[in-house]
Amino acid sequence: MGSTTGKVSLPERTRSPWWELGRRLLLAIFILVGTVMLVYFDRDGYRDNNDPENNYALSLIDAFYYTTVTLSTTGYGDIAPVSDQARLINAFVITPARIGFLVLLIGTTLEVLASQGREMFRVARWRKKMGHHIVVVGYGTKGRSAVETIVGNGLSRESIVVVDPSRAALADAHADGLAVITGDATRRTVLRQAGVESATQVIITTDRDDSNVLSCLTVRQLNPDAYIIVSAREHENVPLMKQSGADSVITSSDAVGRLLGLSSLSPTLGSVMEDLLTYGDGLEVAERELLVTEVGKPPQSLPDQVIAVVRDEKVYRYFDPIVSQLARGDRLIVVRSAKEMPWAPRPGTHGEDVSTDDE
Repeated sequence: MGSTTGKVSLPERTRSPWWELGRRLLLAIFILVGTVMLVYFDRDGYRDNNDPENNYALSLIDAFYYTTVTLSTTGYGDIAPVSDQARLINAFVITPARIGFLVLLIGTTLEVLASQGREMFRVARWRKKMGHHIVVVGYGTKGRSAVETIVGNGLSRESIVVVDPSRAALADAHADGLAVITGDATRRTVLRQAGVESATQVIITTDRDDSNVLSCLTVRQLNPDAYIIVSAREHENVPLMKQSGADSVITSSDAVGRLLGLSSLSPTLGSVMEDLLTYGDGLEVAERELLVTEVGKPPQSLPDQVIAVVRDEKVYRYFDPIVSQLARGDRLIVVRSAKEMPWAPRPGTHGEDVSTDDE
């Protein structure tokens, strides 16, 4: 990863203000050159008051001089249009060019300052809203999939911050409407820019296990209470990541290996497992609240396929005798359709009371 110190970059920014400034300066130069040529080609219609007898016509330097003092509204009056044609051109061509020239120069300066001010205001307002958000370190394939799943389950994009040093990740995250901190996530200053100290969760998904370990250590030092999820490429690094402060470690190589093995033994089983891991289509694994009408029932009797029950922050398999009857406050891990079907509506989505509601 790079060694940058961190820079906040919010989405919806299309062009740099300095790019706009350069573009407008080129347009101003075009107006200036065009007006010089216009005056020079009509030089017989102008009189130089320093030459009362008009013994010589305007030179190219005279035309440039007249154009600059005219467009800048200085107007010394030593060179003036005298023919009807020159006066009409001044009235209907050079005067609008003068106005456009001044608007470009003055307006561009004001816009650059205003753009920088607006960006500073946006960043300040974004920082004020930050808190209880999710920080995603690394915006590659795993990071994007994690964000897609989180957003698909109802979390706002405004509550997600991406940390990644690459410009490709910056462009991808902005295209997805996410705020980005450009920098090395192993550095405390960069993580502070992302508001790690007030984040509720941190997902670390860089391509290197050593970077993941160092990022995890730094995050844990800055925020002892955050829930940290780390992606590990190799299973042998899982204990080290746990010691570094990770609450959950996902081993990508093991997960892919198991899926490949299952697909080899049973293609249909591998297909179902891949379906469960794919968001937004077919089947999904989800966690939901227990409804009031479901209290006291066995897990097997519910419309959803319950595979586990969370009680007092402990996970029990659905067949465990401890959860043979569901109790108020339980949460369910279920397998269900990724989309709500008319014949199988998702519990809790139609105004039903959940078991944690106050009576």
